[in-house]
Amino acid sequence: MLNQIYEEEFLGFSYGFRPERSQHDALDALHVGIDKRKVNYILDADIRSFFDEVSQEWLIRFIEHRIGDPRIIRLIRKWLKAGVLEDGVVRTSERGTGQGSVISPLLANIYLHYVFDLWAERWRRREAKGDMIIVRYADDIVVGFEKEADARRFWNMMRERLQEFALELHSDKTRLIEFGRFAARDRNRRGVGKPETFDFLGFTHICGRDRQGRFQIRRKSRRDRRWAKLREIKDELRKRMLQTIPQQGRWLRQVITGYFAYHAVPTNHRSLNAFRDHVIRLWGRTLRRRSQKHALTWVRMGVLADHWLPKPRTVHPWPSIRFAVKHPR
Repeated sequence: MLNQIYEEEFLGFSYGFRPERSQHDALDALHVGIDKRKVNYILDADIRSFFDEVSQEWLIRFIEHRIGDPRIIRLIRKWLKAGVLEDGVVRTSERGTGQGSVISPLLANIYLHYVFDLWAERWRRREAKGDMIIVRYADDIVVGFEKEADARRFWNMMRERLQEFALELHSDKTRLIEFGRFAARDRNRRGVGKPETFDFLGFTHICGRDRQGRFQIRRKSRRDRRWAKLREIKDELRKRMLQTIPQQGRWLRQVITGYFAYHAVPTNHRSLNAFRDHVIRLWGRTLRRRSQKHALTWVRMGVLADHWLPKPRTVHPWPSIRFAVKHPR
């Protein structure tokens, strides 16, 4: 019921934990915004320990602003006060949304709707001197600006705005970078090297060029996330070492298919190939450890990989195409 009520309230640039809105919808919106609007600077903002630092007092006040039924308010208070069971002891806190509860994502969206979304939308209409785009997925926020002065004023005012509601920007993860169609040219003139990159929802965004030399936003899987996934596969293969090759092959096929389902976006083919190659090497080492007299050559390993493991292919359409279908106006 609360979802139905607040879906009428939430703004268009909010994508996290909402029905019929996925991470790829947020990635598409960001890609199209940078490509089609006058974006020269990117503010990559991250809120420190957001889900643990939410003020429950402010949260209840926000909900009461829209919901008048005291039974609903009482139920939400119970959710917030339920606490977390750790080592047989229930720990409660006056802060946070109670991660793990079914309502936690919605409460987080409600909090940021009042604290950030409404304020940022008003700032864009009244304060910005140039073009400006906003994309938010939960507590990951990316804001694009045409003018550097707008970006720095917004950054300073955003910091003050969050502090009013018990939140704080992560100083190490929040940064302003030069990014856009003219970033490479301008930085080359100043002799400061290639444009910086930023991460959003598992992808590193890079200023690149297509085959015709036109500006193109290139996305590749984050290196740290890819290595973390490979470490998980390595540990699981050790546990499955004594399984038959078909059993291992079927499991690895499911893992790689699931990884490709999210990461197989245009311009990311090289990263997908690297991931599959690493999985093949991990599988080969696991099979060789099963016996000191193995006869497994890398040629044979390639045959096994071609039989069991899917090859990389782009699953998702170009962001502008899918965005145009979902937002025809």
